[in-house]
Amino acid sequence: MSWRGVLLAVIDMAALAVAGAHADPGARADLRQAQEALVERARDYQASLERLLELQDGAARRAAGLARQRRDQLAAGLVSRREVEESLRRRDEARATAVETRRRLAEVEMVMAETRAAIDLAVLPPPAEDEVVSSPSTIRYGGRLQPVLPELGVLEAFFASRFGRALPVSALGQTAVHDRLGLDHRHAVDVAVHPDSEEGRALMTLLRARHIPFIAFRGALPGASTGAHLHIGSPSDRVLPVRWSRPR
Repeated sequence: MSWRGVLLAVIDMAALAVAGAHADPGARADLRQAQEALVERARDYQASLERLLELQDGAARRAAGLARQRRDQLAAGLVSRREVEESLRRRDEARATAVETRRRLAEVEMVMAETRAAIDLAVLPPPAEDEVVSSPSTIRYGGRLQPVLPELGVLEAFFASRFGRALPVSALGQTAVHDRLGLDHRHAVDVAVHPDSEEGRALMTLLRARHIPFIAFRGALPGASTGAHLHIGSPSDRVLPVRWSRPR
């Protein structure tokens, strides 16, 4: 299955969980079983991407070495400038290919984290204003401040002052991924920190102090931090129908 197929599958599973868990408690076991099967399939897909990335990183290293060799040969008058430029182009293409594969891995991990959370949270009542509800994989705070994006400058200044680095924003507002999946992320921001880390705890404390709603995801898989992040703002509800298409 392609990375697009995995993303569509996990979003559909999340929507099914939210719809079904409240409607029929007997369906929860079936949902859990389907979820675990999906997690296993995603794990296999991640493993294939990791193997692909290893090959791509090797190709990028070889291309970089060849580009350095061509520059030395140019200085010695052994190759043309055009040959050097071609080697640099191939080096950049090889690096870009590896970067794209890393991005695909990150997408699968984050969406898997949100899928597990959707299923866990489906059996819990939504939080009241300024209330926290939690599950083993998720912490959700029902803040009353809307919209939240104007607060981003405050969060960035706090994080830089406290931790000496920029706030690691992974998705700001609506992105191409959210458009493709039919999710409304226009008024939200995702931050790539683990909620149980010092950075995550400090950020959640600030969010609660400023009444900013958030959902904290501990990871895509139990005991692993892959996909862990903070979703700041209201949940990204589906706004467009998601349809299966032939994987590419």
